Amino acid sequence: MDTPRTVLFVCLHGAAKSVLAAAYFQRMAEGRGLPVRASFAGTEPDPEIAPRVLKELRADGIDLGDRRPRQVTGDDIARAWRVVSFNCDLSGLARPGRQVERWDDVPPVSEDFSAPARRSSRGSRGSWRSARRPGSYWSSTAL
Repeated sequence: MDTPRTVLFVCLHGAAKSVLAAAYFQRMAEGRGLPVRASFAGTEPDPEIAPRVLKELRADGIDLGDRRPRQVTGDDIARAWRVVSFNCDLSGLARPGRQVERWDDVPPVSEDFSAPARRSSRGSRGSWRSARRPGSYWSSTAL
């Protein structure tokens, strides 16, 4: 069996945007039978995932168990198949030439709770329920 590719989602605290994006991306990948694993981290991680995030994910049937925010490392970025950041600069950790897709237009969870989930489920642009946008990280040629 092939080792799943990892998509790493990174936000400042690793407690909301990256968690939601990783959780819903993982659900989407599993639903499509894709050998992809989603992970989340923060550049300045909080000690816990935001309570509202855990509550909403559980209500949607997603249980993160005992997972907690963790510090993103250069090795995480190097090993990941794809890296997505939310309003954080990873240039100090990413090796030269490493592509990081920046989703800096996603508002804070306190302003639009579902934005990270919508974005991770549709890739860079397009319909929330659409498959994948050609040319984005999530295009059929990339997966």
